[in-house]
Order: sequence, then C-alpha cells, then structure tokens
Amino acid sequence: MLDRFRWVAMTWVGMSIALIGALGYALGAALQQFEAVSEGASLKLMRRPRWWLGGVIGFTGACLHAVALSLAPLVVVQPISVATLVFAVPLAAMLHGRRPRKEEIFGSIAVAVGLLGLMLLVPSHAVTPHMTNGEAIGFLGCVGLIVLVAHLVARKVSGSPKALLLSVGAGAVTASVSTLVRVVGGGLEGDLSRLLTWFTLAIPVLLVCAVVLLQKSYEVGYFGIAYAAVQVVDPITSIVAGALLLDEPMPTGLGNVIPALFAAAVLIWGTVTLGRLSPDHGGSRAPVRETASVAP
Repeated sequence: MLDRFRWVAMTWVGMSIALIGALGYALGAALQQFEAVSEGASLKLMRRPRWWLGGVIGFTGACLHAVALSLAPLVVVQPISVATLVFAVPLAAMLHGRRPRKEEIFGSIAVAVGLLGLMLLVPSHAVTPHMTNGEAIGFLGCVGLIVLVAHLVARKVSGSPKALLLSVGAGAVTASVSTLVRVVGGGLEGDLSRLLTWFTLAIPVLLVCAVVLLQKSYEVGYFGIAYAAVQVVDPITSIVAGALLLDEPMPTGLGNVIPALFAAAVLIWGTVTLGRLSPDHGGSRAPVRETASVAP
C-alpha cells in the first residue's frame, strides 16, 4: 500500500514537472521565433537578449522534461510534452501583439492529438540500443540528404511551404540528436568510459545545426506550421530510426493500423490548417514602400 502511494505521488510530481517543462519549452520557442522574424536568422540574433532568454528557457524546459521522465512513466510524460504545440502557438501570437486565431487553436490541437495517437501506438521495449559506426554514418548521411533536398526546394518556394520544408530539415537533425542520445545513454550501463566515442562528440554539433535550421524556419514567419512540423518530424524519424537501426518494435496488426490511419489523418488536417494561416512579420523586417523619384 505504501509503495502504491509512493508511486502515485512520484507520478503526479513527474507530471507537474513535465507540465512546467512543456510551458518553458513553448515560451522559449515563441521568444526565439519573435526575434528570428524581427532580425532574420543571422548572427544578429546573438546580440538579442530576448533570443538568448528564449534559448535558456527552452533548454530548461527540455531538462525538466528529462527529470520528469526519471520520476513518471513515459506514457504519462510524453503526452504532456506533445502539448507544447498547444501552448507555443498562442504564446507566439501574444508576443506579436494579437489574439490567437481560431484556426491556430484548432490546428494546434489537431496536430497534438494526431501525433499523440501515433506515439501511443508504438509498443514499449526493453532493448539495449546499439548502432555500428557504419549504421550511424549511413543514418547521418540520410539526414543530411533530407536537409539538402529540403533547403534546395525551399529556395524555389515561399510562404508556408518554405517554412514547412525548412522545419522538416530541422526536425530531421533534431531526430538524429535524439537517436544518438538514446544510443549513448542507453548503452552506458553504469560505465562512463563508454562516453568516449565520436557519437558523444557529434551530439552537440548536430544540436547546433538543429538550432540554426530551426531559426531559418522561424524567420519565414509561419510559426504554427514550423513548430508543428518539427514536433512531428522529430519523433517519427526517431521511431523509424529506432525500428530500422536499433531493433525497436513497431506497431503491427489491423487493430493498430486503423487507429494509426485515423491519427495520421487528424495530424495532416491540423498541419494543413496551420499552413493556410498568414505570417507574422517583425517591425524591423516589415516591407518598405517604394517611392517614385521625380526627375527635375
């Protein structure tokens, strides 16, 4: 009885920490997007205190999420993490001095529900992750190809498709970080000497690349579609990589296929809804009217 009470108490503590972390991650992303729209995704952001503040808040939120996972089950914490999208979009709207649009709210909820439905269908596993050097190089090569193609196509389009493509690249790199962290962390087994691998060195490099790519997607001004795409591409790519490279199980059977199709349809509808919204523009990057010069 005492163990049961302790488990319930720890679960509630973990859920509370996860909720605070989700709010922090959402606020950090909204602050960074506001600065990226105003200043552009350039080194000028390094001189913006609010951009740094957003980064610190977002990193703190991610750390709180990790703490929550150590206290409560994954099936309890992960749904709260997915809810960051529902928090982030209204926060970004308020930073731009407007009320959240009805389509933003419905689209964010649809993406979060659809993604959550897909994640809950993935079976739990207790397999120690292992990845060979060849598999890691091949995986990172595929991620690099996705980023290259996304950026080449993004140069030919504008508006929400551009933000979507850039965020797909950012989400793929973020997924590579998650996958390598899973391999390194899951393979430690109490032996810290196993940290001495090029996987460990690659993680911060990939993390910096993910941050840069994310700012490029924020710069376009369509925060809803950019943030949603990263939240979708990251876990799905991680799940596929886990199944193909780490021998992790995938959902099978008709009882899982039908709910997966329904969740995917809801997710796609929410993504399309967010993609139809008009962009937010910062003051310093607002279009300047051209004035005709009068010849003397």
